[in-house]
Amino acid sequence: MANGMFNRYAARGGVVDRVQYDEGLRAHMLRVYNYMMTGLAVTGLVAFLTASLAMTNRDVAVLLYGSPLKWLVMLAPIGFVFFLSYRINQIEAGTARTLFWVYSAVMGLSLSSIFLVFTGASIARVFFITAATFGAMSLWGYTTRTDLTRFGSFLIMGLFGIVIAGLVNIFIGSTALQFAISVIGVLVFTGLTAYDTQSIKEAYAESWGAEANTKLAVMGALKLYLDFINIFISLLQLFGQQRN
Repeated sequence: MANGMFNRYAARGGVVDRVQYDEGLRAHMLRVYNYMMTGLAVTGLVAFLTASLAMTNRDVAVLLYGSPLKWLVMLAPIGFVFFLSYRINQIEAGTARTLFWVYSAVMGLSLSSIFLVFTGASIARVFFITAATFGAMSLWGYTTRTDLTRFGSFLIMGLFGIVIAGLVNIFIGSTALQFAISVIGVLVFTGLTAYDTQSIKEAYAESWGAEANTKLAVMGALKLYLDFINIFISLLQLFGQQRN
């Protein structure tokens, strides 16, 4: 599965002490999950505080959700993802970490509207369902001996299909299409959780050192963060209870 730069056995001229490698891999994956969970915490806190402010201040609500600024809030996270993806090799590890935290905060602004649309109880319920689903699939992706790369192209095709259908539905506003997007979204991003976990595991190599592996950890956290967020949003569309 892994090759080239990201060869899991590419350390010390190809000779790897297995015990040392496994310890390093566990530490690396723990760092990935810590980054991801911290990012989710930042997103949740910013989303909740922003929504609370919007509920008590009409001017803030109009500015964020009823003015052209809403498009910047919606699209800014996409810009961060593209920047990190294409510039990760040119920036320092500390900068990549900082950009991930900033991205998480911006995503919180973008997701704050869910607290205005759905009840707090249903948001909490869907969050825990998402966490259980994500945890199970990520654990399977980490432990399975099945090579998941053969499913990658189908999952990526499904991802592009969701994006295109979502853009179309912005203009037509079909509830049936939104339902289909949500169902397919759960399936695709659940599969991507296992696929991404395995690819993050396979990408690790001791030989690249702390700087390179920190960047790998940040990018791995970003992938898993996006999987979690998209499963959560899809499930919320399906099972969230809207406010009266």
